[in-house]
Amino acid sequence: MASAPLSTAPLAHVFGVTASLSGKAWRWRGGNMELGDAGSLGLEHSILDQLLLTRGVAPDDLARHARPTLREFLPDPSAFRDMDAAADRIAYAVMTGEQVTIYGDYDVDGATSAALLVELLRQLGHDAGYYIPDRLLEGYGPSGEALVKLAEGGSSLIVTVDCGAMAHEALGMAKRAGVDVIVVDHHKCSPELPETAALVNPNRLDESDLGAAHGHLAAVGVAFLLGIALVRTLRTKGWFAQRREPDLIGLLDLVALGTVADVAALHGLNRAFVAQGLKVLARRERIGMAALIDASRLTRAPVCSDLGFALGPRINAGGRVGESTLGVRLLTTTDPEEARAIAAQLSQLNEERRAIEAEVQEAAEAQLAGQHNMSVQVLSGHGWHPGVIGIVAGRIKEKTGKPAIVIALDGLQGKGSGRSISGVDLGAAIIAAREAGLLVAGGGHAMAAGLTIDSGRLADFAGFLDERLARDIDRAMAGAAMLLDLALAPGGLTPELVETLEAAGPYGVGWPAPRVVVGPARIVKADIVGKDHLRLVASGMDGRSFKAIAFRAAETEMAQTLLHRSTGRRFHLAGRVKLDDWGNRPAAELHLEDAAFAD
Repeated sequence: MASAPLSTAPLAHVFGVTASLSGKAWRWRGGNMELGDAGSLGLEHSILDQLLLTRGVAPDDLARHARPTLREFLPDPSAFRDMDAAADRIAYAVMTGEQVTIYGDYDVDGATSAALLVELLRQLGHDAGYYIPDRLLEGYGPSGEALVKLAEGGSSLIVTVDCGAMAHEALGMAKRAGVDVIVVDHHKCSPELPETAALVNPNRLDESDLGAAHGHLAAVGVAFLLGIALVRTLRTKGWFAQRREPDLIGLLDLVALGTVADVAALHGLNRAFVAQGLKVLARRERIGMAALIDASRLTRAPVCSDLGFALGPRINAGGRVGESTLGVRLLTTTDPEEARAIAAQLSQLNEERRAIEAEVQEAAEAQLAGQHNMSVQVLSGHGWHPGVIGIVAGRIKEKTGKPAIVIALDGLQGKGSGRSISGVDLGAAIIAAREAGLLVAGGGHAMAAGLTIDSGRLADFAGFLDERLARDIDRAMAGAAMLLDLALAPGGLTPELVETLEAAGPYGVGWPAPRVVVGPARIVKADIVGKDHLRLVASGMDGRSFKAIAFRAAETEMAQTLLHRSTGRRFHLAGRVKLDDWGNRPAAELHLEDAAFAD
């Protein structure tokens, strides 16, 4: 693979593109890497090193990040507020045989967090119960009535996971009922914390500096740290003198799934969690996870994207449109037949969820035209299924480039879910709106939030968000550009390049997958496949051709130009490179995101 880099001087815009076919400027994420058909840089750093550097890794820290391990990234759990108190309280319950219930949220993070603690306690010889609220009947977060009922049923210790940080009233009811509650959460906290036996949350406002540095953890990651603290506490108390210690590493498949599905930032410890968790997933030792992989029709070991697009949505489907306990039941069962049955049921529910989601999305998009001047898209409708509004909010956000909140109205109230863009803290704004009396309830984190609102306050709420976030959104959108990592000719688009780029993964929020630009190239063939996917074959000046596909893009300006106005023109095509292994020989293809004229 032949040539040296075409250039080493940084460019203001990649190939001078200030407005692509999708209207974006093209900029380098870091240094300029124009490779031609080269597979190596010939620069001071390899491609892998350059990818790490442009994702914020210091030059003297490259080795640690190139192969992220728990040994290198795991903090001392005792650095987190209330961690030792939580571990001591659960250890006492284990040693005395106390009745314990794990109270989880109904999404993937909640299900994996609950399954992790149930499995860990099971390995410690303690059979804990679990409780997952119904999304439609009980809503988000701990219900005081449910906590009291669990106490009346004999549970003297309840551990909430992925919820509880803002449940002041419910936890107060539990305390008055005489039950101890430990909260394990990652959502934003108010200055006044609820009454608990312990509240472990790196986003506490009084958190230690080291703890706060891990505010990007999903709840399942916090639960794993609690597991480490618990085992250490029991070890000091001699619990393992005649018992085998639990397999903490074997729980990382749950941590990886919950982390990716909750769209937690994949840097630092989270990246180590996912990298190591994928290795555990490949072993297929968890009966329920193996059934889930089979139900997802994966014929190879799962990769990071499978967690977010294949496995996670199926677990989520139970809480969104089905039975909320299905995810935890699947992930904790020891019966292969039960696992296969639940996995099949979740796949069916996922198909139903897709159909419901499409209807709500169509209705929500119909409202967009009347909101073109709003900084935050606040969309609402009667009869919308509350189980899909978060997904639709994410789709609207991607479509408009602005934060979006989708609200399902039911009578005089509505349940809403929001998704934000980088640089705009939606969770803090929702908490502020609640404190201003505009919401019945609400909370979340920077990129996602949930709320309950009286329908008569919708206009006031939208105005509040517009005023509070407009400047942040303008700033974020002004800086938005198509960030590129590599430029190469079609001959450089090889399976070996895909392998090299994957070595800097796993990728996700906060650790973006590399984006390449390939060209100049002429469009040899362009057509629409499926419902609205653009498929291309392009050929470069080096005589090499390649395939590209743009998902859900048929009606975009980019797709229409490439379909109907490409004759005689050459283009630069930008996107992510993936391995197409359907044929006899694996080949690299481009998942197209943008394009620009090359002449």
